[in-house]
Amino acid sequence: MPEPQRPTLADATRGRLLFGGDYNPEQWPEETWHEDVRLMKEAGVNSVTLGVFSWAKLEPRPGERNFGWLDRLMDLMHDNGIGVVLATPTSSPPPWMGRLHPETLPRDEDGRTEWWGSRQHFSHSSATYRRYAAAITEDLAARYGSHPALRMWHINNEYCTYDWGDEAEAAFRRRLQEKYGTLDALNEAWGTAFWSQGYGDWHEVLPPRRAHYMKNPTQVLDFKRFTSDALLECYLAERDIVARHSPHIPVTTNFMAVWRGLDAWRWAGQEDVVSIDVYPDPRDPFGGQFGALVHDMTRSQARGGPWMVMEQAAGPVNWRGVNHPKPAGLNRLWSLQAVARGADAVCYFQWRQSRQGSEKFHSGMVSHAGEHGRIFQEVKRIGAELALLSEKVTGSRVERAEVAVLLDWNAWWASQQDGRLSSEADHPQIVRAWHRALWEANTTADFAHPEHDLSAYRLVVVPQLYLMTDAAIDNLIAYVNAGGTLVAGFQTGVADEDDRVRPGGMDVRLRELFGIRVLHEWWPLDAGEKADVEGFHGTLWSEEIEAADDIDAVIPYKGGELDGLPAVLRKGRAWYVSTLPEPHALRTLLADIAAEAGVRPLLAGLPAGVEAVRRGGLLFLLNHGRDGVAVPVPGRHRDLLTGADVTGEVELGRYGVAVLEQAS
Repeated sequence: MPEPQRPTLADATRGRLLFGGDYNPEQWPEETWHEDVRLMKEAGVNSVTLGVFSWAKLEPRPGERNFGWLDRLMDLMHDNGIGVVLATPTSSPPPWMGRLHPETLPRDEDGRTEWWGSRQHFSHSSATYRRYAAAITEDLAARYGSHPALRMWHINNEYCTYDWGDEAEAAFRRRLQEKYGTLDALNEAWGTAFWSQGYGDWHEVLPPRRAHYMKNPTQVLDFKRFTSDALLECYLAERDIVARHSPHIPVTTNFMAVWRGLDAWRWAGQEDVVSIDVYPDPRDPFGGQFGALVHDMTRSQARGGPWMVMEQAAGPVNWRGVNHPKPAGLNRLWSLQAVARGADAVCYFQWRQSRQGSEKFHSGMVSHAGEHGRIFQEVKRIGAELALLSEKVTGSRVERAEVAVLLDWNAWWASQQDGRLSSEADHPQIVRAWHRALWEANTTADFAHPEHDLSAYRLVVVPQLYLMTDAAIDNLIAYVNAGGTLVAGFQTGVADEDDRVRPGGMDVRLRELFGIRVLHEWWPLDAGEKADVEGFHGTLWSEEIEAADDIDAVIPYKGGELDGLPAVLRKGRAWYVSTLPEPHALRTLLADIAAEAGVRPLLAGLPAGVEAVRRGGLLFLLNHGRDGVAVPVPGRHRDLLTGADVTGEVELGRYGVAVLEQAS
């Protein structure tokens, strides 16, 4: 019998874009709640997330329940037409749990206990923590699963807890026994013949705690896999409870943007709604590109369907060294960018800026300046514009991308090991550089796992996949043999899934694919150092490569140790780039490869800093520059945000946005 169809984001949006954010009314006297509702309605808020950090209030003592205040809030929201994303509070256990059950507290790699007084202070492997988490989730689901205000369940919050403690040790060992079966197999996979690490008893196998020198990299890799899966077990346990009580209500948990701790491909497959917390730096001149990368990644994890911005900031955050506010208009620009790239929900942390606690300088939709402050006035404008777009946008999809960027958390984890050749070669920054080249060329891209079906894409881009499974390698070869175009960055295909270096320093199948006879040596570059290449400069990395006789094109290094050797090789439809070209050079190279593969930018002649995305029948134009620009737009359109008719071109002011519908 097939499994019943799970609900989707459409069951929560009900035909309109969700707009709102985390609401923590337990921080405020009840008279403030009614003032909040007045301001929410004024701003067009139609969704709030309740209960994220409320465990101590809901369960002030073990087994005791205090639901009265939440009953009143759920009713208040429903009476005012505001839906609720109800969170399980399990990311921040009450102090009594750590006091009575110290085994529920995580320990760091030095064995030090992480005490209560902050958040995320739970051992994901603790049976006691899991029992209490299941109990509070069960009671929440039983009480509110059929409440008319409920639109979505939000499990925990930003899963990110590592634990090296005793219960994690036992769970890690069980996981390894399931994976490897025998100690001989584990010793082989971990390469324990090196440094006399061979294990003769399962009780000798530990998490990678503090060591005198560098740790076994495969042990560390397996521990990262274990941690991601252990946290996923916690999520699934709570998800299944709320789904049993309310099978018609979608369930999510919020990812952090480009965060290394969770294998988001595995997690996204277990969510009804994929949601993300995204906080570009307003001082980053390419903050808009980072947002686009996060949106593309999240949309891809949502299998191309609509997704949710669970958190963003209306103004400054409080965790950077210097926390700059967003200039006027930037909050609106980045919110509408998310919608352009597939979001059906635009939400914030948080509704009202806190007056106490660690995040009192983290912005809210209602800042300390109150309803007359600039932030709230901008929030009102965003809410009104999302209401204008709801009918045309909600449920629609971004125009199908012809380019895929490959990303695998296992490759990321393995590439960041202590004994790597260069700490300058940061995997997320490498991925961002390649995505930026596509973004600046006005080419929309999906993200994909290297074992996914890639046949729908004209071009597949591999910024870096240090670790690749045999299945992934075979998949890329089959893709090229079927007529696809592949371009890969440096240090790709070096290691297998156990982080064992493949003979020759790159898998022989990939060397044959790219036209590499011998990869003699890796030559990482110092910070600021450049490698001269014919026509451009390379950064971060270079490689001493001997090309095969049957290659079709070479761009050589010029001067230095690698003079005359290939920096870029092409064999048929497969390209290998052994350095990271400077941004303009990478953009030009990728644009040329894409054009030959039949990929065309959405619009030609866009001014620098202007982004174009087509979603459904609408064309979104977003100006990330501080100066106004004129954008050529063929044909006749109507701007849904202003109601103005557009013929030939549209004027975009600083951080300006136009949403164009073609005139009939």
